[in-house]
Amino acid sequence: QVQLVESGGGLVQAGGSLRLSCAASGSTTTIDAFGWYRQAPGKQRELAARISSGGSPNYADSVKGRFTISRDNAKNTLYLQMNTLKPEDTAVYYCNLHRPWRDYWGQGTQVTVSS
Repeated sequence: QVQLVESGGGLVQAGGSLRLSCAASGSTTTIDAFGWYRQAPGKQRELAARISSGGSPNYADSVKGRFTISRDNAKNTLYLQMNTLKPEDTAVYYCNLHRPWRDYWGQGTQVTVSS
């Protein structure tokens, strides 16, 4: 079983930065891929960024050039560095661990960007 706990959300002004962290506990493996998803009020959950087991990142077009996803396998921790934040980045951000046979989710952390 795997548990994911996000932290680092908060309120920030437009143009500011935040760094999200996701601590994974339990049995993680080297084949695990991770991702950050977000869900704004009244909208569906969407992918913001993901990183493969080998460390290759992918980003949604809306965050490309502003967000950076990274992982520290030794610490079992996933990060999302968010720069030049915009009001439209306001959402609950969820950490995801993906395996071919199932997905795990954190409880989410709120990010609010004021204009």
